[in-house]
Amino acid sequence: MTQFEQSQFIVADDHPLFREALIHAIHNCVTGADIVEAESLATLYEAVEGNAGADLLFLDLNMPGVSGFSALAYMRSNHSSLPTVVVSAMDDPSIIRRAIQHGASGFIPKSSPIRTIETAIHEILQGEVWLPGGIDMRDDRLSSEEEQIAAAMSSLTPHQFRVLMMLGEGLLNKQIAYQLGVSEATIKAHVTAVLRKMQVTNRTQAVLAVQRLNTKEPSSIN
Repeated sequence: MTQFEQSQFIVADDHPLFREALIHAIHNCVTGADIVEAESLATLYEAVEGNAGADLLFLDLNMPGVSGFSALAYMRSNHSSLPTVVVSAMDDPSIIRRAIQHGASGFIPKSSPIRTIETAIHEILQGEVWLPGGIDMRDDRLSSEEEQIAAAMSSLTPHQFRVLMMLGEGLLNKQIAYQLGVSEATIKAHVTAVLRKMQVTNRTQAVLAVQRLNTKEPSSIN
């Protein structure tokens, strides 16, 4: 297997043991790999913004502050030059297909043996889209509603996106302000901008839009 050299990777996953296993696999494939770790949406932002030249992002679908495919859709729209590979304990074919439709460069189930993970990394670095065997992508498309929500979400600033994710968790403005260390007035301004960009009229509709990108089968927003 070809050894790649001096590549930079961002590993975004909140489980230390899996991060360690993934980092081990990366080092087996890449000589002198530079690896930046993130364990939440907030640290993911820091890692991506602080390492503009990264070659590959490994992204867990379930991290603190992340709702389903929202972070993937946001990253692919706002950091399109950074290939993103989904790593997840959820390996249902419908989830894998949606991840690819949202722009992932591959999907690695966390249950994969280390050698399979190494093969996936190797093929992705060569420009291939890697999937587990037996996944049929021919007839699968995102719904137009899901595509529209992902596109609207991509217009948000990083702060607005975090606020939207927190709305999805059911937090009040004062709770969001406390967690982000800003004034409640600032959060109100962010919420107003989020509603406008998401083309919804209230917080409930914004939360339903976030849920549309969850990993479970989405329900109607009507």
